Amino acid sequence: MVWEPWTGCYKVSDGCTNCYYYGPYSKRCGQNEIVKTDDFYKPIETIYMPRKKITKYKMESGKTVNTCFTTDFFISEADEWRIEAWNIIKQRPDLHFFFITKRIDRFPISLPNDWGDGYDNVTIGCTVEHQEIADYRLPLFLSYPIKHRILACGPLLGDINLTPYLHGIEYVSTGGESGRDARECDFNWILNIREQCKNAGVPFEFRSTGSLLRKDDVITKINPKMQHRIASDLNINII
Repeated sequence: MVWEPWTGCYKVSDGCTNCYYYGPYSKRCGQNEIVKTDDFYKPIETIYMPRKKITKYKMESGKTVNTCFTTDFFISEADEWRIEAWNIIKQRPDLHFFFITKRIDRFPISLPNDWGDGYDNVTIGCTVEHQEIADYRLPLFLSYPIKHRILACGPLLGDINLTPYLHGIEYVSTGGESGRDARECDFNWILNIREQCKNAGVPFEFRSTGSLLRKDDVITKINPKMQHRIASDLNINII
């Protein structure tokens, strides 16, 4: 399930440079203007079923809701909308809301008063692309009251030591950069993160090779349609 309460984004770090959605191809795929969407109330919209004489939610109970995948949940332009979005999330404890962010430093802004140590039905993923970003974002990420945390290392642009930051992390995903201007992803970077996760007992996934994968000192250009499959076929995931 997908929920886009608002849409639109713009560059905030190195990982955004070649974003397929709001980077150099925004005219074709997206836009940089942040706008509230018609789907804002989607999780609490209902439908009446006359034959059963009941009213039920359109979004089926028990599902994971991928939230703000064409924007950032913590983008500043949505600060006022986020207050109501949190309230909508609170009204659907039977759904699990998942989003990733490059703006984890803005987490405390517009946080609901009853957040406490976090909502049970929210998983937040923090993205990092190289060591400098990891050393800035992850201490903040770990300091905030969040019940479910994952790390998304992508697009991976350099070797990263995550060992100091893996405590309390439920899952780590990795992947290279896609697109015609993609920067290369070194398979050794992926393996290093895998080893760190293995030592820490944290599940690990290599989700996508990206468009340029360096492996055994050979750089291979990979079709976008094959990037997830090739990553999976390398069989290095830790469940």
